[in-house]
Amino acid sequence: MHLALKIDVDTLRGTREGVPNLVTLLKKHGVGATFLFSLGPDHTGRAIKRAFRPGFMGKVRRTSVVKHYGLRTLLYGTLLPGPDIGRRGADVMRAVRGEGFEIGIHTWDHIRWQDGVAEADAAWTAAEMRRACDRFTDVFKEDPLTHGAAGWQMNVHALRLTQRLGFEYCSDGRGTYPHLPVWNAELIRCPQLPTTLPTLDELIGVGAVTEDNVAAHLLELTKEPNPAGHVFTLHAELEGMRLAPAFDRLLTGWKAQGWTLGTTRALYETLQPMALPRCEVGPGEVAGRSGTLLVQGSEFLGDVDLAEAA
Repeated sequence: MHLALKIDVDTLRGTREGVPNLVTLLKKHGVGATFLFSLGPDHTGRAIKRAFRPGFMGKVRRTSVVKHYGLRTLLYGTLLPGPDIGRRGADVMRAVRGEGFEIGIHTWDHIRWQDGVAEADAAWTAAEMRRACDRFTDVFKEDPLTHGAAGWQMNVHALRLTQRLGFEYCSDGRGTYPHLPVWNAELIRCPQLPTTLPTLDELIGVGAVTEDNVAAHLLELTKEPNPAGHVFTLHAELEGMRLAPAFDRLLTGWKAQGWTLGTTRALYETLQPMALPRCEVGPGEVAGRSGTLLVQGSEFLGDVDLAEAA
């Protein structure tokens, strides 16, 4: 009954304020988690380009983006220069590792990756991922071993790089259980542990779900045992700040339900990676999110192409 806590850190404010708050809360409950850091410029304000994407403005209204992220963060990359998160937040990042939490890569430039990777070529994708890896090594003096894509956005070049850059496992998409991803019949031999549960910002504002009752709603989804475990993604900017009370209630509830809470690595270590089912992956929609994300499909039963996977 493993439930992995995967924390995406998108912004400088999330790094400096949300991350320390989450460390305190997790230590209070005596549980581990995996922190995935954005390591380059904070260009959050450039997300305004998504205003014409179907469903985006509805999500903005539902989840009170200005209250969660703050006006200054929403101006980075437009009216204000984007600060370098990896340089200005390095001490916080190292402190997280010092407290015993797992660390990994979220992205170099969150907005650039989330909005650009779907149509990007191999050179662009490799440059972005290598920038993130180089900065991670500069900050931590060790190589990164895991990656969780910004906005659950990936392409085939990025999936290939998950194995070529030496990641032991990744959590880049959405799905229902751990698997080896297959993209257009091409096997990627880096295990994926997808996010299996809806995020709080996908639930709040839908029907009768509010900040006050969202924890109870999510606990209803986890009350039955799941042998494959779960991965829950939270954000330093949300659960580390305004939604901290809801996350506190979730941790209490999950422990009462009998879940073992910890890092994505703890879940990975229960698996036999090369014996995992091979599952098709590709763009797909997820309730509460605008656009498409990397989504796990059905198990792949045909022959796979190993030429690019070697």
